[in-house]
Amino acid sequence: MATRRQILSGAAASVAGLVSARVFAAESNSTPANNMACETPSQALPSALPDNPPLASKLFPPKYKYGVGGTQLGNIFEVTPDDQAQAMLEAAWAVGTRLFDTAPFYGFGLSERRLGHFLDDKNPEDYVLATKTGRLLKADANPPNPGIWKGDLNFSYQFDFTAAGTRRSVEDSLQRLGVGKIDLVTIHDITEPMLGKDWREQLEIAKKGAMPELTRMREEGIIGGWGMGVNNLETCLEAMDAADPDIMLQATRYNLLDHKEALAKLFPKARANDVALIIGAPLGAGYLAGTERWLYGGDVPAGFADKRARMDKLANKHGTDLRTAALQFTTAPDIVAATIPGARNAEQARANHASMTQAIPAAFWQEMKQQGLIAEDAPTPG
Repeated sequence: MATRRQILSGAAASVAGLVSARVFAAESNSTPANNMACETPSQALPSALPDNPPLASKLFPPKYKYGVGGTQLGNIFEVTPDDQAQAMLEAAWAVGTRLFDTAPFYGFGLSERRLGHFLDDKNPEDYVLATKTGRLLKADANPPNPGIWKGDLNFSYQFDFTAAGTRRSVEDSLQRLGVGKIDLVTIHDITEPMLGKDWREQLEIAKKGAMPELTRMREEGIIGGWGMGVNNLETCLEAMDAADPDIMLQATRYNLLDHKEALAKLFPKARANDVALIIGAPLGAGYLAGTERWLYGGDVPAGFADKRARMDKLANKHGTDLRTAALQFTTAPDIVAATIPGARNAEQARANHASMTQAIPAAFWQEMKQQGLIAEDAPTPG
């Protein structure tokens, strides 16, 4: 039987078009997860992972290379009321969105719970569900400062990139979500800003623990594919050297205002390794849609305000808007399988989806390059 790598090497040039075959190749060769030997010598509970889950192999990459990110479901920056979160998801589903990304970290479990509640009555073969590992949650009536997550969260967490911690994280996510499958899993936040100066030690733990464990889970058919979910490039590059990931969820480093380094370093490596990209924070956490906050730290880098104003002026000149241009820009490369902006409410969900279906004149992109607003070698739509 041909290997996953052999199947991919004979396919077409567009990596994004190959993702379904690569990410879900284990689906037809799965074995029951509960036959796995326990890692502890004592009597342990059997695995809570599903046997032969209904993975949505035919839906990835998604139509328009578009999905919904789950940070707003976790009360990022401000509280999102339950009814508003539900309405956002209903609007996204109604316009055809079928890729949903979440994480235990988003609202310390709140995003997963809300998303799972929405998906409860949906056929699991009708959507692609992605979540993350790396943090184990603990009920906590007096949690530490939750930072960017707002509201009464009632949980704290600890980092865990070991094999056992990774498997437990997937089990816990399934319980919070209340669904019978997870299609894609990314190892979350192995970066210096999140872990401090010892972040490389945690990366080495992940190389020996989380990465081989997720590979086993993929080959068992428990998940469809795995990768990294990080805000830097270095972790992605090292993961592709150390293991056999399927995807890289690259947040913050490929957008209209910051993309040159990703084009030079990440994209060639991903192509060489048959790894597809999912782009997180394509709007810079709202900055390219009009907020005055850049990403998650708040401070806007020098020169970005002027650049945004010039881009916005060009967009208006060519009959489009900056949000639409920013979203479509991130899906133009063949290596990109999807972009996943968040949405706070139903109106934003509909607007983001509408942006993916609009035609942007080629002259807009030509003028963006002529004025030096985007890299000359940056792929553009059309």
